[in-house]
Amino acid sequence: MIKRLIALGLLVLMLVALFFGGAQPQAVNLVPAPWDKLAHIAFFFMLTVLLIRYLSLSVVFGIFIALVVGVADEVHQIFLPGRMAGWDDWLADLVGTGLGWSISVSKRERKLCQI
Repeated sequence: MIKRLIALGLLVLMLVALFFGGAQPQAVNLVPAPWDKLAHIAFFFMLTVLLIRYLSLSVVFGIFIALVVGVADEVHQIFLPGRMAGWDDWLADLVGTGLGWSISVSKRERKLCQI
C-alpha cells in the first residue's frame, strides 16, 4: 500500500513538473539538444514503470496513458512562447514508454514465476 502511495505521489509530481514547470519561461532550452531526447526517454520510462509496475494498471492502459501524456505535452507546447512541439520528441516519449513497458513486463513475469 505504501509503495502505491509513493508511486502516486511521484506520478503527480512528475505531471506537475511536466505541465506547470514546463510552462515556465526558464524551461525554454533547459535541456539542450540532443540531450532533450534523453530527458524525454527517461521521463516516459519512469512514467510507464510507475503506471504499470507500481500502480498496477494493465499494460495496455498504462501504455495508453503514457502516450496520451506525451501527446498532451507536445500539444501544450504549441501554446507556449519559445517552446516547439515535435514528432521527434513524441518518438522519444514512445521509446521511453517502450523501455518502461519492457522492464515492467519482465519484472511482472519473474514475479509470476516465483509463485
